[in-house]
Amino acid sequence: MDRLTEMEAFATVVDQGGFTDAAKKMGISKSAVSKHVSALEARLGARLLNRTTRRVSPTEIGLAYYDRARRVLNDAGEADALVTSMQVAPSGLLRISVATDFGVNLLSPVLGEFLQEYPEITVNMVLNNRYVELISEGFDMAIRVGELEDSTLRARKLTETAKRMIAAPRYFEKYGRPTKIDDLNDHKLLHYSNQSNGNVWKITAPSGERRQVRSAGWLTVNDGQSLLHAAIAGLGIAYLPSFLYADAMKKGLVEEAMPELPMETLGIYAVYPPGRFTQPKVRAFIDFLAVTFAEKGPDNW
Repeated sequence: MDRLTEMEAFATVVDQGGFTDAAKKMGISKSAVSKHVSALEARLGARLLNRTTRRVSPTEIGLAYYDRARRVLNDAGEADALVTSMQVAPSGLLRISVATDFGVNLLSPVLGEFLQEYPEITVNMVLNNRYVELISEGFDMAIRVGELEDSTLRARKLTETAKRMIAAPRYFEKYGRPTKIDDLNDHKLLHYSNQSNGNVWKITAPSGERRQVRSAGWLTVNDGQSLLHAAIAGLGIAYLPSFLYADAMKKGLVEEAMPELPMETLGIYAVYPPGRFTQPKVRAFIDFLAVTFAEKGPDNW
């Protein structure tokens, strides 16, 4: 007889407290259930059930075997469910956390195409500029730019973005252009207020040395788009990713402040909770993003 069927019969007898109810649960005859359990006991060479006219209960060995058997049966059920779910169209609510800059400028314009392709998925995209705990806050995935802090999450790199110091031509006409990193201390800097390290720019010098520039700055705001607008208005130098400034640079509205410095690049990742099985809705969205951004970055935005 099939070993898994024997396990199922035995576990169902324990769950239901008897052969009659177990037979109803499994949709087979009482005698068939009894034959499966007897075959299991014969194969193992141990008595698993105490049988009386009034009740059936597991022996000490039977109880230990039941715990393991139930785990095996649950795993088998999950395996069946996995195959089934992978063959059906992705569906359900997809909760995404994404930084405001990236969400507004890059995700929002392509969400319509994704929803048209997967009409059974509904999206709740939360734009925020703080680090979120995916599991405890109920998110299915997040899009993160830069170094990944939590190594326990699974991640897929989608593309890269450059990061440069930029300002308007009129700013350089009025205040001059910095020629070395130390010159930045004498310039008007535009800072992003949500950086965990405060108003500090980490810059790579031509020698490869990592330098830090600390300055109170002339303007501090928690939105990259606002910093870009401030830079275009000639208010100072901003340190921004290329997906924000690329269009303005093509139009000549901003220029790179120190083009001789090595280009900084940041990875753009889709991150999601760990586990052996990725939900179809999450896998579908990540695959969609990978295709959408395949030809982007670091400077091609």
